[in-house]
Amino acid sequence: MAVQSWIEILKTSKKTALIHDGKRKIHYLFKDGNEMAEEYDLKTDELLVRKWRVKSTLGAQGQWQVEVGEPTAGPAASLDSEVIKENCSNPVFIRKDTKSSFQWRIRNLPYPKDVFCVTVEPSERCIIIKTSNKKYYKKFSITDLDRIQLPLDGSALSFTHANNTLIVSYKKPKEVLTLEQELLKELKKLKGTSDGDMDCKTQ
Repeated sequence: MAVQSWIEILKTSKKTALIHDGKRKIHYLFKDGNEMAEEYDLKTDELLVRKWRVKSTLGAQGQWQVEVGEPTAGPAASLDSEVIKENCSNPVFIRKDTKSSFQWRIRNLPYPKDVFCVTVEPSERCIIIKTSNKKYYKKFSITDLDRIQLPLDGSALSFTHANNTLIVSYKKPKEVLTLEQELLKELKKLKGTSDGDMDCKTQ
């Protein structure tokens, strides 16, 4: 089963742990050279950040791509007028999971809740958000379910809207909850150093 093969990939990857700033930081190095970094809250065991770095076809290191958590700020933009910056009122799409749900927050959406339509598209393996006023459209997949090849279930989807933010939740299937508990047990066995003098790759 795909769930088992994913947990095996995680278990056989080379892992480094670092306890820092109230977080358990784990760096995974996979056999194909790709890397994954995760951060968990030490008190709640909640996943705060997951990001990936994939090797290019020529073997060069790519940029870190954030899957869960706030996107990291890029290099400080200079005050030069040539710099093109994203408008700060544009919608901001981030994933912030809870223990029981995958969750996405889209900030800067000032429309009332009844304008939004959020649906699961099982054939395309994605969730679609659209507004009746044609002001916003977003299509995204649940990478965790893709990795373990679980089907999408419309009844697991819900959404709410408050403070100009649309919050979309998808209840984690029991297979995912079991996998996460199993992985957490593994991660807690890792000897984590609690200071900063490590290879910066593991930060």
